[in-house]
Amino acid sequence: MKICVLPGDGIGREIVTQALRVLEKVGGKYGRTFETEEALLGGCAIDATGVPLPEETVAKCQASDAVLLGAVGGPKWDALDPAIRPEKGLLGIRKALGLFANLRPATLLPQLADACYLRPDIVARGLDVMVVRELTGGIYFGEPRFDGMKDGERFGLNTMAYYEHEIRRIARIAFEAARKRSGRVCSVDKANVLDVSRVWREVVIDEHKNYADVELSHLYVDNAAMQLVRDPSQFDVIVTGNLFGDILSDEAAAITGSIGMLPSASLGESNPGLYEPIHGSAPDIAGQDKANPLATILSVSMMLRHAFDMAEEADCVENAVKQALEQGYRTGDIMQPGRKAVGCAAMADAVLANI
Repeated sequence: MKICVLPGDGIGREIVTQALRVLEKVGGKYGRTFETEEALLGGCAIDATGVPLPEETVAKCQASDAVLLGAVGGPKWDALDPAIRPEKGLLGIRKALGLFANLRPATLLPQLADACYLRPDIVARGLDVMVVRELTGGIYFGEPRFDGMKDGERFGLNTMAYYEHEIRRIARIAFEAARKRSGRVCSVDKANVLDVSRVWREVVIDEHKNYADVELSHLYVDNAAMQLVRDPSQFDVIVTGNLFGDILSDEAAAITGSIGMLPSASLGESNPGLYEPIHGSAPDIAGQDKANPLATILSVSMMLRHAFDMAEEADCVENAVKQALEQGYRTGDIMQPGRKAVGCAAMADAVLANI
């Protein structure tokens, strides 16, 4: 199996390094061989080549079976033209690989229940949500777009646009995911205000005819944001557009206690998938061995499961993470009284010991 590795910026290299140690260990246990090749993406690519997504990186990713990403961006590049900011590299690689579906599981592990920001009675009901976010359409990619002067003052314009086929394919991903979980999908839109959301809702309802075994409900995005905090146990799979999914998936992550714990998978029809932690590059702690590598390690687990169909290996990684937490190991973002404070490398050591 060939993996293109994109360490990126900030803490990216630190967390990816530890995740690859875990991949090598689990590969050795099960007799699997993984070939890795690095490429540039984000700020480091700008520094080296002048662009956030070099053509060489696209070619290496396309020639791989899966892509593992660390994180991109940081204040060093904030003053650049928006057209060449590091984040453009991330959007660009998703587009180049046709990765239209972003799967973000937000699960509260029992070992971290005390770190959850919600009331104990809410936590007791459980939190296990899969956000399925459309990734290559919507307002981030819609045309026309504009940033400049109009009628003598600054003016900005972005367009939220979706074609039926884009909505239908992401709905299928959500319904299929629900079949493997609790069988419930909540589609989130703003159909009371937005024309594009009315199209979204109508297409999702039509596609649901092919999944009669799955329960479908609908919420406006503002109500969904409130309900996710009030009682996350009511949700199984949430499917929504690019902008709403970006916000709701981060909200779901935050209420689990730390975005440093949650992985993600970006998938397409046939291209290699991209696996990455949902957190950012955290430049304030880069190079200090303080980052939490568990989200990246769990992204490796998602890669094993979705890219390589290695369910047993994926389970092994997830169980090793849970055991390390059960043994009391904590990085700073999930630290609790009476636990063992460790850095990035030592947390990975604890996971490795449980493989």
